Amino acid sequence: MNEDADGPGLYVELPLDDSGRARLRGLGTGPVWFAEPGTAAAADARALAGAGIALGNPRAAWVAEAPRLRWLQLASVGIDGYLGLDWPVLGRRLTVTNLGDLFAGSVAESCLAGVLALHRGIDELAVLRTRGTWAQSAVRPRLRLLSGSRVLVLGRGSIARRFAELLGPFGCRVSHFARGSGDIRTPAELDERLSGFDVVVGLLPGTPETDRLLDARRLALMRPGAVLVNAGRGSLVDEEALVRELSSGRLGGAVLDVTEQEPLPAGHPLWSCPNVVLTQHTAGGSTDESARIVDLFADNLLRFGAGEPLRNPVRWTRGF
Repeated sequence: MNEDADGPGLYVELPLDDSGRARLRGLGTGPVWFAEPGTAAAADARALAGAGIALGNPRAAWVAEAPRLRWLQLASVGIDGYLGLDWPVLGRRLTVTNLGDLFAGSVAESCLAGVLALHRGIDELAVLRTRGTWAQSAVRPRLRLLSGSRVLVLGRGSIARRFAELLGPFGCRVSHFARGSGDIRTPAELDERLSGFDVVVGLLPGTPETDRLLDARRLALMRPGAVLVNAGRGSLVDEEALVRELSSGRLGGAVLDVTEQEPLPAGHPLWSCPNVVLTQHTAGGSTDESARIVDLFADNLLRFGAGEPLRNPVRWTRGF
């Protein structure tokens, strides 16, 4: 949507209400161009090419062809869509920041909610309600307790730490797989200990080292009845192998906020696979999500204007 067409100082591609837009206009960046996420068109690409600052997740090709752009504040934690750009060259003029730990609490709560839904049969009972089916005697004996479970968290970032905190009242024994700072630090150690956990939670960034970390072989190493959670990157898991493990009943369930293809295509096996909770990449959401993103942007804008270090700079050499 063209609201300030000539030479925008700020390009925004973020769903906002009128108050959010008004707040951004009042930040002193000059003219602001608002593009609609998912429907951005050629006029938006031209606006980005003329802007000095951008907020949101514009197409990577547009970013590469925006010669005046000096700072891009992503409206995401993930940077996967931009990894293919020539950052040794582009990074000389363009600073990129992401949302850092903005979603730590909401994603951790969604992970916990998904695990509890599987353990306590909430997912199945919700479906039975829509069918008008009373199945107390069938469902009740299958319900499990999370309390005292052995949980492996893949990662030790802000979401992983918050999730571990939420597990505290349940008396879970939590371990972390993380290079340099985890209880489990290497893939070989992961192989040795993977069978000892009741719940495995993927909260890793998308890097070459994490791609298919949970492949068919490692999924087969998980203990029978274990639950897998993935709220990091869809590339972490071999989904075909996961479907086989779930369909056979060997694994006890999966909570998937991220998948390899998003939106998940119609007819994909995960839609009908048993014991799967699909949260459709909503785990970071909350009623104040956009306002919190604008808060972070406003703080970073002050730093940008003052020549101070920005919060959450992307480290392209590490892939996050």
